Amino acid sequence: MMPSSREMQPLTSNYWRRFWRSQHTSPPQFPKDLDLTGKVAIVTGSNTGLGLESSRQFLSHKLSRLIMAVRSTDKGETAANTLRNAHPNATIEVWPLDMNSYSSIQSFVGRAESQLARLDIAILNAGCNKLQFDANSSTGHEETYQVNYLSTFLLATLLLPALKLKSPPGSPGRITIISSALANIAKLPEHKDIPLLKALDDPKTFGQGTYGTSKLLGHLWLWKFVDSDYVKSDEVVLNLIEPGFLKGTDFNRNLPGAMAVALKLFQALVARAVTDAGTTVIDASSVKGKEAHGCYLADWEIRPFPPFLYTQEGRDAADKLWVETMAEYSFANAQGILDKMKQG
Repeated sequence: MMPSSREMQPLTSNYWRRFWRSQHTSPPQFPKDLDLTGKVAIVTGSNTGLGLESSRQFLSHKLSRLIMAVRSTDKGETAANTLRNAHPNATIEVWPLDMNSYSSIQSFVGRAESQLARLDIAILNAGCNKLQFDANSSTGHEETYQVNYLSTFLLATLLLPALKLKSPPGSPGRITIISSALANIAKLPEHKDIPLLKALDDPKTFGQGTYGTSKLLGHLWLWKFVDSDYVKSDEVVLNLIEPGFLKGTDFNRNLPGAMAVALKLFQALVARAVTDAGTTVIDASSVKGKEAHGCYLADWEIRPFPPFLYTQEGRDAADKLWVETMAEYSFANAQGILDKMKQG
């Protein structure tokens, strides 16, 4: 059996050389004979970009029911109507979900628990990349960290019981969370600060590296999640996926003029088509088996975690982040949910 991400040795070769090879020498793997008949999937941020493409590919493999979790239901319905026309036999619903709001996340999960008789797959794709410092109005956290880390991993935690209970015996529920290769070179100079989360909310430390660091936090969370063995792979398979550097999405739509032009030129040279990237999501959530639990995947393969996590400082930071994150989630009893999952 292939080793897990934790069991692998960290990658030490030049990041940008690996990036170039990934973008140019890793052909997409379109799954053959994948039949998702009867299955139900949630995809967040699914009205555009990778979320929409992943939804389209799930439906092309005969997914029976799709929940499009979006902030704007109007935009969601527009996207859903296109999918409904192409896949009239599937049930496609648009549910509101604002990743800037803990109460919205709780309401969404409550609806899934009460209205879905079955749930097989959750793709946590919604994210943000802020160009300037903005604090979340309800939590006070910087919004990139709020959406990409705190809200995303709260949603993952709260969905675990439903995915365990509502997936058929012998077919574990699946959670795939969209990450980024930038986590591999992200910096976390605040790792010695107490509290860590508060240090990350300092406007003075905000910059171009914030997005990558927000994704690195997800790796630290997953390291501790696996280390504590909260969920067995025959119950729920949870992993992180790097879809590649993409073109054909609206993710960087807020870039100013000169930066937008430079990005488009760079995308033209090296970016992966969103259609190809969609296959990485299908692979991680529906093709790979239990061996992918607790792993980080890139280029359709299991890869090691970022090098930082194989250092003592990285593991200490993961310990600290876990404690602070569970304290942040105390209103939702997240630690209690995980402890109950572990008990069986």
